[in-house]
Amino acid sequence: MKKLLLGLFLFPAMAFASGAEIHLDHAPVNLHDQESLQRGARVFVNYCLNCHSASYMRYNRMQDIGLTEAQIKDNLLYAAEKPGETMQVAMRKADAKAWFGAPPPDLSVITRSRGADWVYTYLRSFYRDDSRPTGWNNTVFDKVGMPHVMQELQGHMVPIYRTEKSEDGKEHHVIDRFELAKPGKLTQAEYDALVGDLTNYLNWVGEPAQGDRMRIGLAVLLFLSIFYVVAFYLKKEFWKDVH
Repeated sequence: MKKLLLGLFLFPAMAFASGAEIHLDHAPVNLHDQESLQRGARVFVNYCLNCHSASYMRYNRMQDIGLTEAQIKDNLLYAAEKPGETMQVAMRKADAKAWFGAPPPDLSVITRSRGADWVYTYLRSFYRDDSRPTGWNNTVFDKVGMPHVMQELQGHMVPIYRTEKSEDGKEHHVIDRFELAKPGKLTQAEYDALVGDLTNYLNWVGEPAQGDRMRIGLAVLLFLSIFYVVAFYLKKEFWKDVH
């Protein structure tokens, strides 16, 4: 995000070595899965829209993912009065800056800016850090100002450190793995699935017409391919007597 969340659990695909490039897990993006997009919309409205706007998206555009206007009004229209309004938040930027250090970014195009894999990994990488003002940190976005708003779902993960030596021989601590200190309402698999739905929805928000664009593009390419054959033989017929 431009400035953006069970024993023992290890994120097997993530690298925590100091100075190493963070490995991003593959986000389960599928714009044809309307049920996933609808679940993601619900998570976004309930957990993200309190602080983050999506000012380029109107509520009624969610009819494109299979929701009726009545369903939008009854289940998703918490921060607006009419379905035609954009997804804005009531929080003032001055208050947000005072509380978090910077206003939470608009999420309309977050996956186009950071990538769906980044968002998916970021939301699954919060851990307890008492040195931070919010009590939370993130392995993907170090010293992030955002608290872990979905902690009740994932639970509290704490880091287990290991000691490594740098090239100059100095020892330093790096995160080796996470351990569940306080269980959440969901299992790790359930939480990963929920974050996958949210990432899928945010990816759709970045370009709601992506599916139509791809279908139209394929139709145009098919038409041009067929027309090329017609044009080729037409030209050949017109110029057959020209030497």
